[in-house]
Amino acid sequence: MSDEAHIPSPGGPGRAEQPAAEPIRGIDLARAALTQARAQARTRHDLRQDRNQARRGLKRSGSGPDDRDPQPLRQIMGRLVTERGWQTPAAVHGVLQRWPEIVGPAMAANCRPERFEDGELVVRAESDNYATHVRWLAPKLLARLNQELGDGTVTFIRVLGPAQERRRGQWRAQP
Repeated sequence: MSDEAHIPSPGGPGRAEQPAAEPIRGIDLARAALTQARAQARTRHDLRQDRNQARRGLKRSGSGPDDRDPQPLRQIMGRLVTERGWQTPAAVHGVLQRWPEIVGPAMAANCRPERFEDGELVVRAESDNYATHVRWLAPKLLARLNQELGDGTVTFIRVLGPAQERRRGQWRAQP
């Protein structure tokens, strides 16, 4: 038996192995063999332990954190939102909560978002003048919202005027 180690050629397993420029000998060869044996033993131990735990149906807690430890609420809510597919509605709700920051305080005092469905944002204005102003600013508002939410989230902005109903004869003075 030789004390020389051979390094496999870069060509892969079907090619002949070539000796290294300086063969590993003596204590270095023993260290390499010990390191390799420890890694194999660790792998075998981990596989055996996983197999035993799976068979018993339990997992033991170690000193490190795992998924059974108490989790921060932010992490749990983030996982819940992701699992349920609520990313877009949650993001839209967050942006609409910051409506005054996006449109400015004067505009936010006179118009508000009512709902968001299928890419359409419905905005209600308190007067026809503000409704016209929001319609005029709609392309800029659309770009700003998509910048905040991700491109293509809001595809259309519908602007509604005052919510009061006008009935026939309401503007006339009663005798």
